[in-house]
Amino acid sequence: MNDAIGQILVFAVAASLSPIPIIGVVLMLAGPRGASTGPAFLVGWVAGLTLVGAVVLLVSGGADLGSSSSSDGVSWVRVGIGALMLVFALRQWRGRPRGDAEPEMPAWMKRTDAFGPLQAVGLGLLLSAVNPKNLLLTAGAAVAIAQAGLSTADQAVALAVFVVVATIGPAAPVVVHAVARERAEQWLTDLKAWLMRSNAAVMTVILLLIGVKLIGDGISG
Repeated sequence: MNDAIGQILVFAVAASLSPIPIIGVVLMLAGPRGASTGPAFLVGWVAGLTLVGAVVLLVSGGADLGSSSSSDGVSWVRVGIGALMLVFALRQWRGRPRGDAEPEMPAWMKRTDAFGPLQAVGLGLLLSAVNPKNLLLTAGAAVAIAQAGLSTADQAVALAVFVVVATIGPAAPVVVHAVARERAEQWLTDLKAWLMRSNAAVMTVILLLIGVKLIGDGISG
């Protein structure tokens, strides 16, 4: 199981550092119901990661990815996911703000401070299970777990490790807000501004590195 966990950590850290979910959490924390919407977002985020991971593991179990006969198929899956990540990395970089231009905030972000707990849960689900970049990261981690040939219990543990590590990034502002709400306001504002400016660069680097890694793993397989 240690080998599987070592394989998935890179995916988990990438999902954890994804700027958009963190920005969404920070914006909700700044709203009048931040004390409830922040934790609610994390519930949706964890549920989405778990759902996608479990579905991929079930499908992979039916395909018996842990067997040697399916190694070529797994290698092609890795190459395919890696190629998609390179495509997303290119799109992210081409869409970056140029010069002194301010990054444009997506329409849904402008409404997050008015979200209630149910809307926050839904947003967490969307950003973890439907957002293409995070969907690919979770799918890549689940394929790595399935290929390790673990028991069902060990697969569940490995997936839980992925979900916990992938949640650290979005959870950090919620914890800071709960522990030191008054002092956290300026820190969260600065964090949001930096993430908005750096989103394209951060995601480009993350997707590029993981995409190259997956393609390399697939070719060597």
